[in-house]
Amino acid sequence: MNPDSDLAKLMSRFPHAGRVEWLGVRPRYRAALVARPEVEALADFGLQGDHYGKAGGRRQVTLIQAEQLEAVAKMLGRPAIPPEWVRRNILVSGINVLALRERRFRVGQAVLEGTGECAPCSRMEEALGIGGYNAMRGHGGITARILAGGVIRVGDPVEAQ
Repeated sequence: MNPDSDLAKLMSRFPHAGRVEWLGVRPRYRAALVARPEVEALADFGLQGDHYGKAGGRRQVTLIQAEQLEAVAKMLGRPAIPPEWVRRNILVSGINVLALRERRFRVGQAVLEGTGECAPCSRMEEALGIGGYNAMRGHGGITARILAGGVIRVGDPVEAQ
């Protein structure tokens, strides 16, 4: 896309920074997520303590919006969906994570690059109940790689670059 086009200019504007609401890592395959107040993002690898870490990978970290979890909860008739149930690493609020796909953004001290949408897996049916998979479709957040490492803390800003 031409960076000087009207569409490119619109896509680069955000009303304000988002905020990290929750952090979690999976110590091993199929393990429950462990909530953390802070986590070290390792450049071109992943989050320290998360089994998904892989040099050169496109899915080094996953992000989802708190607002999307609220929508999924409403579709399922639940009061809330705990972030660990949907197996994403970073829960953010106040910024559209889909707008961060295919662009660089800062989360705390780390710089990430959105690499794609994070589609739901069949485990959503187990975690959320009947219809959980379909409720999560289009609401699964994004995958990202870590371009520059650093500490990410609950409460940190999330800003497009």
